[in-house]
Amino acid sequence: MGLGELRGQINDIDAQILSLFEKRMEVCYKVAEYKMDNGLEVFQSDRENEVISRVRSNVSAELADSAQVLFTNLMDISKCRQFQRFFASADQLPYERLELSGNRTAAVPGTVGSYSHAAAKKLLPETEPVFFDSFGEVFAAVESGSAEFGIVPIANSTAGTVSQTYELMRRHDLKICACTKIAVEHCLAIRQDTDIKDVKRVYSHEQALMQCAGYLSAHGYSTRTAENTALAAAFVSRSSDPIAAICSTDCAEHFGLKIVDKNIEDAHNNFTKFILVSKKLKLAEDADIISVSLTVPHQASALYRLLTKFSVSGLNLTMIESRPIANTDFDVLFYLDFEGSIKSPDVIKLIRELESELSYFRFLGNYKEF
Repeated sequence: MGLGELRGQINDIDAQILSLFEKRMEVCYKVAEYKMDNGLEVFQSDRENEVISRVRSNVSAELADSAQVLFTNLMDISKCRQFQRFFASADQLPYERLELSGNRTAAVPGTVGSYSHAAAKKLLPETEPVFFDSFGEVFAAVESGSAEFGIVPIANSTAGTVSQTYELMRRHDLKICACTKIAVEHCLAIRQDTDIKDVKRVYSHEQALMQCAGYLSAHGYSTRTAENTALAAAFVSRSSDPIAAICSTDCAEHFGLKIVDKNIEDAHNNFTKFILVSKKLKLAEDADIISVSLTVPHQASALYRLLTKFSVSGLNLTMIESRPIANTDFDVLFYLDFEGSIKSPDVIKLIRELESELSYFRFLGNYKEF
């Protein structure tokens, strides 16, 4: 038998599978209607276990695990479709329109010339920001209502995510309203009266130190962390010790420092993503990024089964990040970004489904990149 004939047989089998899939979904919808009429839950674990047990016993041992994956996926698709069609509310989340023009109140870490300041000028060009020493103070200012917005870095294209921001997002109930990217070009800066030959220690934010790890190693510098690059520059400007800071050229000039080297980052196509956070959900007209955080149960394929929901809903995941949860037995919190708008019924239904099924779920915002 030739390859063409074998592929023809596969096509015939696929047609049968597709026909049976459609019939199965029709019956699943009838099951959902029965559950509604009788006040039953969509998800019934005993029934799933029964199906999986039967499937494994009716197939060869070689294919038992694969058959279990196939039928688990079928049941997950069925549950998603049932929930979306019969159970999920499509009522929109309440939100305010995002306004970035005019003089707003914005909390920003660092000081004049910092990368956060550059992000603030890009997102809120008419606003004079209030500077704070730490990311935590920025979040506290927004949560207390003393600032309408806060601006903090969340990820870098070279060094990865900013763990401190993710931890603060977990601890504070704030919403992401916008994001932007700032090109990062680090310089090494010292006091005007410091001889670079005497410098042994370099101060900066941990992300900047990671981004310049190659340069620092090549020159034999030891490192010390600061709350942010701007505060590192400020510290160097006040110190009488022969130390240096990694910061932006604008920041170095603001503090009257001498720039020793420019563009010292390991990757020159280097960008940092900043988010604009608010206590209220504020939505730009064409917001197309959604962020959520959630946990999944300690079960085999739990994350895979979660991702099935996004696939069934036709939603494109653009980022998934996991962070450890403090004071737990290696539990993790997942952060997901996906394309969509909360004005879409399909998106709202997925959010409602995740809320109903997961022990921990938070909607973090719907926003666009400026």
